[in-house]
Order: sequence, then C-alpha cells, then structure tokens
Amino acid sequence: MIIIKFIFAIVFAYLYFNTVYIAVFAFAGLFAKKKSGFQVLEQKKSFVIFMPCYKGDEVIKHTAREALKVNYPKDKFRIVVIADSLQPETIADLQTLDLQVVPVKFENSTKAKSLKAALKAVKEHYDYAMILDIDNIMEPAFLEKMNYHLRNNTRVLQAHRVALNTDTPFALLDAISEEINNHIFRKGHRVLGLSAAFIGSGKALEYNFYAAFIQEIDAIGGFDKEMELKLLKQKEYIEYADNALVYDEKVQEAGRFQNQRKRWLSAQFHYFSSHFFPATLALLKGNLDYFDKMIQMILFPRLLLIGSLFLLTALSFLLQLYPFIWLGTFLLALFSLLISMPRAYYSKRTLLAVLHIPKAFFLMFATLFKLKGANKKFIHTEHSHVQKNETDENRN
Repeated sequence: MIIIKFIFAIVFAYLYFNTVYIAVFAFAGLFAKKKSGFQVLEQKKSFVIFMPCYKGDEVIKHTAREALKVNYPKDKFRIVVIADSLQPETIADLQTLDLQVVPVKFENSTKAKSLKAALKAVKEHYDYAMILDIDNIMEPAFLEKMNYHLRNNTRVLQAHRVALNTDTPFALLDAISEEINNHIFRKGHRVLGLSAAFIGSGKALEYNFYAAFIQEIDAIGGFDKEMELKLLKQKEYIEYADNALVYDEKVQEAGRFQNQRKRWLSAQFHYFSSHFFPATLALLKGNLDYFDKMIQMILFPRLLLIGSLFLLTALSFLLQLYPFIWLGTFLLALFSLLISMPRAYYSKRTLLAVLHIPKAFFLMFATLFKLKGANKKFIHTEHSHVQKNETDENRN
C-alpha cells in the first residue's frame, strides 16, 4: 500500500501542476480585450505568403484560388505555392493563376527545406513573410487586419486559426481543442505579459528577419515548435491578432487524429529534452518566455489530462486515497477547459461529440507508446477538399 500511495502522490503532483497551469491562463484569458475592430490603413505592408504543400493536389488547387480572393491590393501580396510531390498537371494548373509556383523535390521532405527553397526563388522584397498550410483559407479581410496589427512594425505576429470544418465528431472535438488552446496559450498568455504561442500556420514575420532566421531551422518533425523555441530563446516577442481569422481543416476521423497527435507528441518530448537546460539557464537571466515554452513541452495534452484525472479520481474513491483532493483537481481542470471554450460550442452537437472522447482518449494514450523515432521522420497529415462551414464564421 505504501508503494501505491507513493505512485499516486507522484502522479497527482504532475497532474495537479498541469491543472494549476491551465487554470491560471484560462482565467487570465477571460480578461483579454474583446475582438476589436480594425481600420483599413492607407499605408499597406507587403506580404509574401508561402504555402508549402506535400501532395494534396485537389486541396491546393482549391485553396490557392481562395487565397487570391483576399481583399488587399494585388501589388501588395504574392502567393507562393511550394509544390512538393504534386502531379505535373496540378503544377500546370497552378501556373495559370496569378501566383508563383516553386516545384521542389527532396529525398526526405520537410517543411523547413521547402521554405528555404522558396525563399531562394523569390526575387522581390516584401515587408513580411507569412506561412499558411495547404488547407488554409484566409477570411476576406485577413491581410487588412494583419496590416493593422503590424502598423507599429511588430516583428512576429500569430493570427487566430479557426476550424474550417466541424462536420464529424472528431473534427468538432479538434476544433474545440484548438479554440481552448487559443484561449489559454494565446489570449491568456498575452494578458499576463507573455508571448502568444505559435500555431501550425497563420504566422507573419518581418521579411529580412525571416530570411535570416529560417536558415537556422532544420526540423524534421515539429517545425513550428523549433521555430518558436528559437525565437523565444532570442527574446523575440510573439504578438497575437485575435480578430484576424485563418480557417484550417480539422481531422475528420480517428486514424488521422492519431497520426496527427503522434507527430505533435513526438515533437513535444523531443524539444523538452533538448531545451530543458538552456531554458532553465535563460530563466536565471530573466527570459521567462523561453522557460514558459519549455514548461509547455512537459504538459499533458488536455484530453489525456482530463481523462486521467477522471479515471484516477474514481480509483481514489475505491482505494480511499484522498479522493476529495483528486475530485477537486478534476473539477478545476474541467472548469478551466469549459471557460476556455467559445460559447458557440455549447451545443447539442458538442454533447454528442463528447461521447467520442473515450475513444479519442485511448487513441492518444496508445500513441504514447508509439513515439520512438517519430520525430526523426516526416509524418504527413492527409487533407481533404472541404468547404468552410458558414456556422463557424464567428466561433469566438
């Protein structure tokens, strides 16, 4: 019984730390400024928008055309499609559009390699470089909003990524998860004076800075995490544009969900091990942002956190091991996640999607035992040709 109590104490300490961390930033996020309007400024920043794509021919043919519809002066933005393993007919089709196509071929494909190749192919100079995923669609006023947020020459800016689709239970759960992350790791962090977290896409960096910085990135898996950690290590501050929306496809079925989470978890553990000591030393020199990001690398994914607390709380009542402390921690974690959800997701559809959480929990739990070597190879998440849900227009 002593051994069981000891194990319970260690596990509780870890889960309690996770709970307090998300609770602090979840409550802080409630005090974030409401989505403000924006002014269409006369002075326009120029943007080069990189869209690295690996396969996904039908998707890029659709999203590239959507990207050209953004409401912004045509001479102030340029779409650059980085075509890795696209069919010749797809490349030919894209070349008929008012954008630049950069065909690339690598023995081992990575996002970093594609972006470096595209940078060499771009001859013009721009004010900002932006990265979108193959499945991303910008709202019509997206660049005007980004231009407004960049009016004071902010160096790094993360846009608000929202769900393109919520047509299946897994897609809906994925959409809710992303909005919870937006609340905790972006709005909540900004309220407390810390950098907003990067997302996989929708980020803008000052062009000259980006051109030099991208050369330092060699990630195979976890491109965005490596980029973010190195930025914070250099004390670069990441701003957040909450009202600039870019739509992102959510995974629609269990297999893709597990594949995507495997990639994320592998990168998370890899970068924690490589940045623990540098980030700890940086904290002693006052770099709280970098240390905070390293802490995020050891946090349990929210789904695993809430599932583990639920199961262990039930077990604590059976074993009579401080059950009410476990129950209080579980309720605090649950409440923190609920207040981080946009009100639009308080719906019957969400209640039905919740029935799929046990399956998602066990898929993620199984993924923990399949991470070995995953960060050393490129794991591709397949995308579908989907349309934006009109009901997702104002999720936050």
